[in-house]
Amino acid sequence: MRYPRAIGGEKMTRDAKESGAIAGARPPAIILVETQMGENIGAAARAMANFGLRDLRLVKPRDGWPNDKARAAASRGDTIIDAVRLFDTVEAAIADLELVFATTARPHDIAKEVESPAVAAHSLMLSARDGVATGVMFGREKWGLTSDEVGLADRIVTIPVDPTFASLNIAQAVIIVAYEWRRQVVGDAAWTPFGEKERSPQATKGDVLAFFDHLEGALDAVDFFRPAEKRPQMVRNLRQIFQKARLSEQEVRTLRGLVAALERRPTRLDLAREAHVEKLRRGGGLGLDEEA
Repeated sequence: MRYPRAIGGEKMTRDAKESGAIAGARPPAIILVETQMGENIGAAARAMANFGLRDLRLVKPRDGWPNDKARAAASRGDTIIDAVRLFDTVEAAIADLELVFATTARPHDIAKEVESPAVAAHSLMLSARDGVATGVMFGREKWGLTSDEVGLADRIVTIPVDPTFASLNIAQAVIIVAYEWRRQVVGDAAWTPFGEKERSPQATKGDVLAFFDHLEGALDAVDFFRPAEKRPQMVRNLRQIFQKARLSEQEVRTLRGLVAALERRPTRLDLAREAHVEKLRRGGGLGLDEEA
């Protein structure tokens, strides 16, 4: 199977990408079945919030609901915790949905399509764009979903973990599915919410060569290039280190200031201070105490 192309892409505005919203596409519901620990519910809610999912449904959580540990673990995912819906059965939790995936790490003796998280997210997005209500079910921490519960789903989604240790925490499983959904929303695998900080313009060759002359002169002053006959090769190697960096104008200025400081040359600040002192001296505004 070819890897599906994400939906959204260049047609999405930056605001839409950042909000995770696509017009007419309803994000899938997340259904947690008989989750044992409130902390796992909260961590799952946090994962949902990270990637633009909002509809969390709980089927008979062991420790009841509401749950303070779940809220604490949600780490400001309060809007999802506040909107949680409780159900007594899986059938009731998925009754209004038209396409449901069941997550499982092991094969079941059930003839259903099995998809990876990436392919499942693509399927969910295609359906959501058509106005189909979708959801993904996650089972208990200890043994997951029963075969009967998997049988209620339309398809299976399984995460390609190392088979020698296939057990995932519920929140980890949720975040993988949520992340793949988010990739479909964004649509561009190269897109990031912010870019590289604008750099100083790249230094000209003249600026870089002047820095080399400065650096090599300072190293000559301390007899760095030894033995003398190896100086040309050492200079070439040293220059290559900085050539690889494609230095900016600001970086060249910084490096030249560093070399000047090691040479104990007066910096521009030093020269400005000396000029100020000289101006005060000429004007009679600097006494002996100040000069000292």
